[in-house]
Amino acid sequence: MNYQMVLFDLDGTLLPMDQDEFTKGYFKLLAAKLAPYGYEPKQLVDTIWAGTAAMVKNDGSRSNEEAFWEKFRETYGEKADSDKPLFEDFYAKDFQNAKECCGFNPLASETVHAIKQAEVRVVLATNPIFPSIATESRIRWAGLEPEDFELYTTYENTGYCKPNPDYYRDILNKLNIQPEDCLMVGNDVTEDMIAASVGMDVFLLTDCMINREQKDISVYPHGSFEQLLAYLREK
Repeated sequence: MNYQMVLFDLDGTLLPMDQDEFTKGYFKLLAAKLAPYGYEPKQLVDTIWAGTAAMVKNDGSRSNEEAFWEKFRETYGEKADSDKPLFEDFYAKDFQNAKECCGFNPLASETVHAIKQAEVRVVLATNPIFPSIATESRIRWAGLEPEDFELYTTYENTGYCKPNPDYYRDILNKLNIQPEDCLMVGNDVTEDMIAASVGMDVFLLTDCMINREQKDISVYPHGSFEQLLAYLREK
């Protein structure tokens, strides 16, 4: 394989899902967990979306975790800090039920392991808007382990979000690798294929494709996991 590193998105790529269905299920679980502690569901969801927007706009000057909680405090004040353990408990327990909103594709783990056996580095380039505990759970739902990846981006260890090209540049800098030695695999045309703008090769996985801007996908190598494997063999 000509690549030294392959980067994978998680949601809708290694872990099959309908993004809207998953988000709906996730928010329902979170609202049920926090309602008894004074969090009105609609306000909670609106505040989480505002926090997510703050992470997407983050410029690397702080972690996404810091950006999120700063926005969250604007609504809930000191309660946000004192109730952090509730959120941690949610991700450790209740969040596990969100697995029911996801599918499973054995080819995902087989592909990652095949790449590693070829002594190629593997990174999980999932949009870092979740804490590590939630990301690690979703990795396991996909039939993999966090240790399968040299790096997996979370809101604690990253200060950018997709589709900001600096998100990909940050990974390159952290891992001391050139973009032309990398392949980014993802299902979101906007968030994942933007990696091409920093010099990476890209492959669009179409099993759970998201193409909100209705872009022409013929400009990208694309297809199913079977076609991705064939593409990698060619390389």
